[in-house]
Amino acid sequence: MLQLIPLLVALQPTPPLAAEAMAAVSAERAKASVVTLASFGTRHTLSETESDTRGTGAARRWLLGQLKEAGVDAHLETFDAPPMQRLPEGAQIVNVVGVIPGSMPEAADRRYYVVGHYDTINADRMDATGDAPGANDDASGTAVVLECARALVGRNLESTIVFLCTGAEEQGLVGARFHAEAARGRGENISGVLSNDIVGDPSPLLTIPADPRGDDWVSQSATNMVRVFSEGIPRNATAAELATIRQLGTESDSASRQLARYVLTIAMKEDAPVKPLVIFRQDRFLRGGDHSAFNDSGFAAIRFSTPAEDYSRQHQNVTEKDGKPYGDVPEFVDGEYVANVARLNVAALVHLANAPRAPRDVRMITAELTTSTTVRWSPSPEPDVVGYDLVWRPTTSWQWEGSKDCGDVREFTVPISKDNFIFGVRAYDKDGYRSPVAVAGAAPK
Repeated sequence: MLQLIPLLVALQPTPPLAAEAMAAVSAERAKASVVTLASFGTRHTLSETESDTRGTGAARRWLLGQLKEAGVDAHLETFDAPPMQRLPEGAQIVNVVGVIPGSMPEAADRRYYVVGHYDTINADRMDATGDAPGANDDASGTAVVLECARALVGRNLESTIVFLCTGAEEQGLVGARFHAEAARGRGENISGVLSNDIVGDPSPLLTIPADPRGDDWVSQSATNMVRVFSEGIPRNATAAELATIRQLGTESDSASRQLARYVLTIAMKEDAPVKPLVIFRQDRFLRGGDHSAFNDSGFAAIRFSTPAEDYSRQHQNVTEKDGKPYGDVPEFVDGEYVANVARLNVAALVHLANAPRAPRDVRMITAELTTSTTVRWSPSPEPDVVGYDLVWRPTTSWQWEGSKDCGDVREFTVPISKDNFIFGVRAYDKDGYRSPVAVAGAAPK
């Protein structure tokens, strides 16, 4: 049976803020959000905008109202998309954006996102009038965004949290791409993006090999898991950056991979009701989502998605064939599962927001050949930082396996060879919150 690999990197106790925020998530409210979004009939990007009961306009105004009702500063972000393959005449695209500003001046520039797309399609991607309820894809992810907002508003979060419901994902990630490129142009510090897409229906069984020879296969329920996808080598890395990745053997150490590892660490620490099933691919095979638009703009971003999918319930017309129902309707969405995915997002956001940023300029010292390894780094800027951990793993391991509390220093030496291990450093503050890992590069001093 499939098992989640236990973490060997222990974390110290932290305040109960994450647990309190997780407890504020409501399964009934999450399911009600899915039902309401599906009730608009279609949320196709080119659908009705003036009606209050049908189409994309009604959906985005309802989402805006929900964020404001929760106490979040929210607005509609509108832009004109040029003609493209799935928008042949161009279109006005609208994202719904909410923000909780960070409370610490030294940390407020860091922005952490939770994302879901609110647009839908049926079997004909260009059908702007037919029903496309999109309950799982992606009213479920949009409901996660709303539950995160409701659970986090009014809590002490040192960094800024952004709640983003994107339009036109199904037409080519248009809303997310516009937002990410605009944020990059403004020089915003988007430090992590949690995108939730198809997180409502955990009922399809997950099939895995039962033995290494492939003589038997087993299907199991995976209601306690959610897949987390992350890119390895950044798409837009420069030639020099690619050369460094190859030289250091850090093909699996992108910022997005560190974010995925971090979410798993927090899930184990907070005993989240669903745990990440970490997948080292950017997305499902040859497919994509809003997180990849953020990746393309240079930001760390990951995708949450159910462990398995039923394609009769995605991008289908609502109908029945041979006695089997087709269509993405609310009856197939499990409100408790949506809420559990939201609880995982909430826990990760609390820790990301209140932890220090990762230390800078982390490097293994290469001035001379040694069988030991010395790692140096520059400090994290938050005033409550009290120490750093050196972490490591064998080059063949996907997860950090060892750690050493170094205290409040800027250099540490361990008697193991840099040939055989990947090293990194993370910062921790007086409350025990720990940053994601910054992977060590190489420098003579």
